[in-house]
Amino acid sequence: MKQRVITAVIALILFIPIVLLGGVWMDWLTVALAAVGISEVFLMKKQLLVSIDFLLALLATLTWTVPDAFFKNMPFGWSKYGVYFALIMLMLTWTVLSKNKTTFDDVGVYTIASLYIGTGFHYMSAIRNFSSDGLFLLCYVFVVVWSTDIGAYMIGRKFGRHKLWPVISPNKTWEGSIGAVVCALAFSAIYLAFVHIDFSQTTLIIMAFFLSIVGQMGDLVESAYKRFYGVKDSGKILPGHGGILDRFDSMLFVLPVVASVLGIVH
Repeated sequence: MKQRVITAVIALILFIPIVLLGGVWMDWLTVALAAVGISEVFLMKKQLLVSIDFLLALLATLTWTVPDAFFKNMPFGWSKYGVYFALIMLMLTWTVLSKNKTTFDDVGVYTIASLYIGTGFHYMSAIRNFSSDGLFLLCYVFVVVWSTDIGAYMIGRKFGRHKLWPVISPNKTWEGSIGAVVCALAFSAIYLAFVHIDFSQTTLIIMAFFLSIVGQMGDLVESAYKRFYGVKDSGKILPGHGGILDRFDSMLFVLPVVASVLGIVH
């Protein structure tokens, strides 16, 4: 517990000022988080980080993570989608050049992981830098996700009797899941009562209901692939907490949904 607390305090000391500053600082933070996230996928698969595979997967991930404005001055007018497609084609070509040491299945994992991790962290920065309300909107997302996690743990521990999905995550219960949604609604309503965001308050409270469910699904998805790879944590960069994907599993699902519903681009 002591190690968890120390890690959390240090992480918050580093994380909070960057979130408050926003702008390019937030862009670089999310790029760093995405780079660590894709490296954790490789480590879970027991793949080398010093490899062509990792270089291409990293570039594909960051293609999604960096702001769209980064591609405005690309040679030949290439867009983000063109660059990403080219990188995927290079990965597929590498299956031939490596004589199937890198397999088609490997490329499938790298492609999905780059989309999942790259877009998730992209929208963390996009939401923060969206407008003058970006900080408050991102904090709203944090409130929904963190209250969901706390509610699921506390209520599940106290009242949990019926397993939610034991094959994937044996400790989660239906009681905890329902309690998590209730907590997300309550805490988001309290937050929005004190903070003005330039979107309908009713819409944001209703959205909190669905975001809580989406966040729980993100948590279950991470549990599923960790179980598949036979690991307890996605990484060890945060002693006592695991890896970056362990800490941001729900966020990676929730953030793109928020951006899509509210029409946020970056």
